[in-house]
Amino acid sequence: MQGDNDGLASFWMPFTANRAYKAHPRQIVSASGMHYQSGDGRTILDGTAGLWCSNAGHCRTEIAAAMARAAATLDFAPTFQLGHPAAFELAQRLAALMPPGLDRIFFTNSGSESVDTALKIALAVQRARGQGTRTRLIGRERGYHGVGFGGISVGGIVGNRRAFALLPGADHLRHTHDPARNAFSRGFPPHGAELADDLQRLVDLHGAETIAAVIVEPMAGSTGVLVPPVGYLERLRTICDRNGILLIFDEVITAFGRVGAATAAQAWGVTPDILTMAKGLTNAAVPMGAVAVKRELHDAVIESAPGGIELAHGYTYSGHPLACAAGLAALDLYAREGLFERAAELAPYWEAAAHDLRGRRHIVDIRTIGLVAGIELEPRPGAPTARAMELFHRAFDAGLLVRATGDIIALSPPLIVEKAQIDQMFGMLGELLDTIA
Repeated sequence: MQGDNDGLASFWMPFTANRAYKAHPRQIVSASGMHYQSGDGRTILDGTAGLWCSNAGHCRTEIAAAMARAAATLDFAPTFQLGHPAAFELAQRLAALMPPGLDRIFFTNSGSESVDTALKIALAVQRARGQGTRTRLIGRERGYHGVGFGGISVGGIVGNRRAFALLPGADHLRHTHDPARNAFSRGFPPHGAELADDLQRLVDLHGAETIAAVIVEPMAGSTGVLVPPVGYLERLRTICDRNGILLIFDEVITAFGRVGAATAAQAWGVTPDILTMAKGLTNAAVPMGAVAVKRELHDAVIESAPGGIELAHGYTYSGHPLACAAGLAALDLYAREGLFERAAELAPYWEAAAHDLRGRRHIVDIRTIGLVAGIELEPRPGAPTARAMELFHRAFDAGLLVRATGDIIALSPPLIVEKAQIDQMFGMLGELLDTIA
C-alpha cells in the first residue's frame, strides 16, 4: 500500500479493489451531457449513466441552478417536527408519478436507506394490522438491495453478506437467471414464471403468519441485468395477495425512465405495496432516496398509534432542501424533454444494437430491456470475473465507461443518448472483445 503521504492513500474507496486501483488510478475530473473527462484529458462516453443514476445526462444547468438557489436561501431545515415547502412539493410531485395508490412518500438519502426504510415500514404495517407475528423478510438470490443490515440480509450477493451479521429469519427465493432456456432474450425471457412459486414454498415452510414482506428488484441490475420472465411478477403479486404478504419493488435502478416509464411497476403493469427509489430521483446531482407507500398502509400505521410519533424512524437529512431542489428540477427536466418516453422509443434500436454483438468472442448471453443491456462473458478458466474487469479497464482507456459485475458487462446510458452514440458503444465493445484473451 502507498505511504501516509501518498495523495490516494486516505480515501478508502467503496466496492473497489483499493490496492489495484491505487497502483493504476483512473480519475474522472469533469462531466457534461453524455461524457466524462478523464484526469489525463480524454473524453469518456458514459455508457452507464454514472452508476445507473444520471438519467438526464451530466451537469444539467437547470439542476445546478436550482441547488444554488436553495443553498443560498435555505441550506438546511430539520424535518423532525418541522418542515419546509420544497419537501412537501417534491413528495406531492413524486406521488403523482407513482403507480395508483402509492401516494405517501418517505424521504431518505440513498437506495440503501430506502430499502431499510421500506423493510421497517413493512414490519410496522403488519404490526398495525394486528399481525405482529409477521416478522420474516424474504429477498431473492442474486438480489441487490444496498448495504444496510436490512438490505444485505434480504440481498442475495454472497460477497456482500459473508463478513457481516444478518437479520434473523430472512430467507430467499431462487433467482430467475436461466441461460439454458433464455439465452439471448430480447425483453422478458419466455421461460421461468413458475419460479415465482418459490414464494409459496417458503410460505409452506415457514407459515404465512410469519412473513411480513417479500422484496425484489423488478429487474436485477447490479447482478447483471436479470430480466423477469414473462408472467413472473404477476405470479408473485398473486401469491403475496393470497397470503397477506406485502410486495416491495426495489426500483432504485429502474425508476425514472430506465425501462420507458416513471417506474417498472407502471411499465410492466404490476403494482407493489411499497416502492423504493433513489439514483435518478435527483439525476444523481446530490444524494437522495425515497419510499412510496400505498395510502392504506400509511394510514394503518398512523391510525394505530395512540398519539405522538407514529413511526420511530428517519434521517437528519430526510427531505434535505438542496436534494428537494435537485429532485424538483430533475422531474421538470424529465417531463419537459420527454425522457421517459424517449427511452421507450429508443429501446428497440438499443436492443438491436446490443444483440448485433451475438457471435463475438467470449459472449455467452445478451439480455436487454428498456435502455439496459447485460452482456455475459464466458469466465476465464481459473479466473472468474477477470475477463469482464479487463474489458472494463480497456473500455475506459479507449474512451467508454461500462460496468463490470462478475463476468457481465452492464450498460445503462443516460436517456439523452443518441443513436450514433449507441452504435459507438457497441461497436467499441465488439472491437475490444477481439483484443482480450
